[in-house]
Amino acid sequence: MIKFESVNKKYHSGETALEDISVTIENGDFVFVVGTSGAGKSTLLKLITREILPTSGHIYFNDQDILKIPRSKVPILRRRIGTVFQDFKLLLTKTVFENVAVPLEVLSQKESTIEREVSTVLEKVGLLEKANSFPLQLSGGEIQRTAIARAIVSKPEILLADEPTGDLDPKNSLDIVRLLEKINQDDKTIVIMATHNAQVVNHFKKRVIVLDKGKIVKDEKEGKYETS
Repeated sequence: MIKFESVNKKYHSGETALEDISVTIENGDFVFVVGTSGAGKSTLLKLITREILPTSGHIYFNDQDILKIPRSKVPILRRRIGTVFQDFKLLLTKTVFENVAVPLEVLSQKESTIEREVSTVLEKVGLLEKANSFPLQLSGGEIQRTAIARAIVSKPEILLADEPTGDLDPKNSLDIVRLLEKINQDDKTIVIMATHNAQVVNHFKKRVIVLDKGKIVKDEKEGKYETS
């Protein structure tokens, strides 16, 4: 569970990114966080990973106030969270298999464990046959599926996806969100996807939290995102 209590975030420039955010996301939820550019979507995700800190308020992860975690323990928090970015952040000199293996290598897992877990997750995302390919040999959809595989290989409790379909065509966009939906359903992973893609949001009929100028203006189960 993720819980925001009266969270505000104001940057040093004076810009208010989030204002009085109070929201609870339960275990097993799939949530679209939507809004125009600058609405506060990415800021909200960065607060969950403690990449940035709020100006005021509290953020809880399974009843633990993450703002009270010592800085030395923040990496342990982040191991429980998988993150997928619009710009992929894959290592171009490593194969698909090697890219996906990175989180397990950081955790000093045995080679046999890495082989098993990476193969399993590549099969889940439909890329087992591309294990020895390099990122520049992949399509846009395959690159994003590789990034998702890397994000889930260590079995996170939460998967954050920041505009994961931003550079993809409509078909690949729907395929990527179907994969996120499968991960959510099969593994009971909380999925929080920030997007401005109304077509994707309205196709899947999930919970929708709409941000506008840093405020939550709508929070609906099976909601819609209407753009002006």
